[in-house]
Amino acid sequence: MSAEAADPGAPLRRRSRPRIDLRRLGRVALRGPVSRDRLPDAISHVAEAHRAHHPDADLTILRRAYVLAESSHRGQMRKSGEPYITHPLAVTLILAELGAETTTLTASLLHDTVEDTEVTLDQVKEQFGDEVCYLVDGVTKLEKVDYGAAAEPETFRKMLVATGNDVRVMSIKLADRLHNMRTLGVMRPEKQARIAKVTRDVLIPLAERLGVQALKTELEDLVFAILHPEEYEETRALIAAATGPDDPLETIADNVTHTLRDAGISAEVLIRPRHFVSVHRVRRKRGELRGTDFGRLLVLVGEDADCYAVLGELHTCFTPVISEFKDFIAAPKFNLYQSLHTAVVGPEGAVAEVLIRTHRMHKVAEAGVVALGNPYAQDPAAAPQSEPSDERADPTRPGWLSRLLDWQESATDPDTFWTTLRDDLAQDREITVFRTDGGTLGLPAGASCVDAAYAQYGDLAHTAIGARVNGRLATLSTVLSDGDTVQPLLAQDTASGPSPDWLDHARTPAARIAITGWFSDHPDEAKPDPETADATGPGTRGEPAAATEREAPARSRSGPRPTGVVVDDPNAQVRLAGCCTPVPPDELTGFVVRGGAVTVHRRECPAVAAMQEIGRAPVVARWADGEGRESDAGCRVTLVAESFGRPRLLADLTEAIATADAAIVSATVEPPSEQRVRHTYTLRLPDAAGLPGLIRAMRDVAGVYDVSRAQHPAPAG
Repeated sequence: MSAEAADPGAPLRRRSRPRIDLRRLGRVALRGPVSRDRLPDAISHVAEAHRAHHPDADLTILRRAYVLAESSHRGQMRKSGEPYITHPLAVTLILAELGAETTTLTASLLHDTVEDTEVTLDQVKEQFGDEVCYLVDGVTKLEKVDYGAAAEPETFRKMLVATGNDVRVMSIKLADRLHNMRTLGVMRPEKQARIAKVTRDVLIPLAERLGVQALKTELEDLVFAILHPEEYEETRALIAAATGPDDPLETIADNVTHTLRDAGISAEVLIRPRHFVSVHRVRRKRGELRGTDFGRLLVLVGEDADCYAVLGELHTCFTPVISEFKDFIAAPKFNLYQSLHTAVVGPEGAVAEVLIRTHRMHKVAEAGVVALGNPYAQDPAAAPQSEPSDERADPTRPGWLSRLLDWQESATDPDTFWTTLRDDLAQDREITVFRTDGGTLGLPAGASCVDAAYAQYGDLAHTAIGARVNGRLATLSTVLSDGDTVQPLLAQDTASGPSPDWLDHARTPAARIAITGWFSDHPDEAKPDPETADATGPGTRGEPAAATEREAPARSRSGPRPTGVVVDDPNAQVRLAGCCTPVPPDELTGFVVRGGAVTVHRRECPAVAAMQEIGRAPVVARWADGEGRESDAGCRVTLVAESFGRPRLLADLTEAIATADAAIVSATVEPPSEQRVRHTYTLRLPDAAGLPGLIRAMRDVAGVYDVSRAQHPAPAG
């Protein structure tokens, strides 16, 4: 199977076998049983392709699988008029040319038998073993059922679940879709367009992420021809016109070959034509195409070190285009891809892109996880497991697939699952960040500390208040870079929840689904109420160094009622509003808010007028006996400051308190916990009106992310 143009008539240099005549295969398939010792003629091409990658493969199981598939599908026809057996044969050929191992090919031949014939899984297991049965069952579960408008989302959700246990299931599904796309011309145009769009939005990105470039490029061209027929024909005409004896890439390839031979480097230099979509993209990017834009040079060598030797010779003997250099050997892509990319200037200023890789890298670049064989085959030299396990740990499964499997269970709504899946697949680059405990997190490029928090802590990340990135304090909106060390920081108040602003910073499905789910369970939390609004503007969760007064009630909404305030309902939970921080002898008024709690404000607070404007009935609130009389020495208040630990923090806090004309009656500093420090101060102020300014001054101290009224009585002093 070719990794180049999908059109078999395209005038490009192709290295693959010619397309098999499916009608001829259908006639061969119907000739009846064959000798038990002879390979059926209908799968001789599959055997040839398989032996090219696995010379010692035992073909007996393939013969038996074909006999069962042909006999069970006999009499069934495809919409194109061919015997149905031609479909599993074509799918198996695709995988064989990619280098799939025998078990995968066997399952591919049988992948429709359980769904469309009388063959049962028990029969498959009895005749071909547990491994083949497992794969066939996984592919069978992907078959579309009647889910109405949610058919495609549910189909691909099941594909992810099945693939979570074995990536070979998805490989068979991708080959199945490729063959269906090749024969899509017999369907109505509107159905062709629908299938092509789903292929474009989900299957092609999945093929890319599994590293199966050979499937991806042909699927792209087939979709391009269906959805954009005019642009496809224009591109086809450009490629045809560019084909001729005076190919500038031929000249550069000859020069590269002689250069490497003179340097004593054994290498194979090939011209790799671009497929239709690739040419179209280059045309849109550059406008007028150059002669070297229709292909790239591919240099294949034996060892990794040879790749860098080739690179050195090219950059020494040709003028390199430095901006085009990328090293995917030292830093492989998320889909296992490894290669060196560069560009050099040839004769008459022609610029040629060059790919440098080993033969092994090239095989993986074309076939991705398919080229890695059976990921569950036990190493004979390895010690046997003491206890069998039903869980499969797939060493070929990339981190992105693990994340998809984690969040798909949380996306109970098909539309949410579908939208989130497409958004996640649109991320074409992955970064790795390090945890402080030595572990790693795989995240899409552009991920923030919000994503890291949910990736590490799951739903516990609802209480996140900030992070340390490379040892420095950072907000949750901070975008992470590849190689960063990140430590999400969580609040002790487990009842607190995320901010709506987090959705603006979340890039991973896990984070977005968790945040959206939390707001679905707490619908009133999604919109800020006037009682939590600060006159200076709304605050933002996750901004520890610049937290606003709005956050204090939000973080203490589930705490015990503060001492000294009495309301009509003695059982009601009472809290002091963070926007005005009332203290004796302030005149008070309260309002019932979410959860039945009563928030108490100073009567002159702007939030009081706002609450009355929207029809909220006030609740009578007053200070308890003795709390309304201010002594000659001023008012006393207990404040709790939460901060990140750092040198001179205590000194800076006490200086801020002194600057605000407050006297420290007593102070307590709790031992640090997870880089967080909690300070409790009992303070005496000359006047209660100075309390808001004192709180702001303490919050302005670097490292302090929250200052609030204590939720317990102030000690005597």
